[in-house]
Amino acid sequence: MSCFSFIFRRKRTSQQETHRGDEDIPGIENVTFYSYNELRSATGDFSAANKVGEGGFGSVYRGRLKDGTTVAIKVLSSESRQGVREFLTELTVISGILHENLVRLYGCCVEGTHRIIVYNYLENNSLAQTLLGSAHSNIQFDWRARVKICIGIARGLAFLHEEVRPHIVHRDIKASNILLDKDLTAKISDFGLAKLLPANTTHVSTRVAGTIGYLAPEYAVRGQVTRKSDVYSFGVLLLEIVSGRCNTNTRLPYEDQFLLERQFGFNK
Repeated sequence: MSCFSFIFRRKRTSQQETHRGDEDIPGIENVTFYSYNELRSATGDFSAANKVGEGGFGSVYRGRLKDGTTVAIKVLSSESRQGVREFLTELTVISGILHENLVRLYGCCVEGTHRIIVYNYLENNSLAQTLLGSAHSNIQFDWRARVKICIGIARGLAFLHEEVRPHIVHRDIKASNILLDKDLTAKISDFGLAKLLPANTTHVSTRVAGTIGYLAPEYAVRGQVTRKSDVYSFGVLLLEIVSGRCNTNTRLPYEDQFLLERQFGFNK
């Protein structure tokens, strides 16, 4: 039995049924449980034509549910033990939370080894692809659009850090985790590494996780995560948005490869 099957087993029904499954799952609210067959049908059997992203966690597909809703379907790798932990973390952290600048969790699928999360679909993919990526994009990232994106990310972080109880530290703020809707409204995504910050605590000691180039130095050295850890990552992301380049680019001459060193001389 997998480490999450016991948590969900009381809510399983026939594969054809989609149902509300939040009545007695502690910490998880407003989550619909989809069958694997339903999500396979929604994505055309997870066809390559519907794949919109891929990362260490697995693949993301565009899908259309039976009611016509277009969704993003994230299929986690079945080979990763860490993926199980991040799957449960993401469900617990983001379920029941609604904000204009956060992705919206619709539901999930837990059948056998399948771990799938369903979100609202965002038409303009991630900043990593549309602004910083090498792929051609028709989006015009003028100064007004960039300011709007930066303010949106800041509002999303402020909501997580100040308004949600307990406070949430994302721990992986980066360009690939900022998605854009059709109006270029920024949405923070991927809460698999998030940590809850209990009341009256200044930090949480944990293993260091995140993405090199975005990690706050004090967090990387001591393993103490605070809301300031996200703020540092956000600062790096701001530089990327303003400059239109990744914080690290090994194709450039060595002295220009690292954005922070070039801008501020942090290696001095």
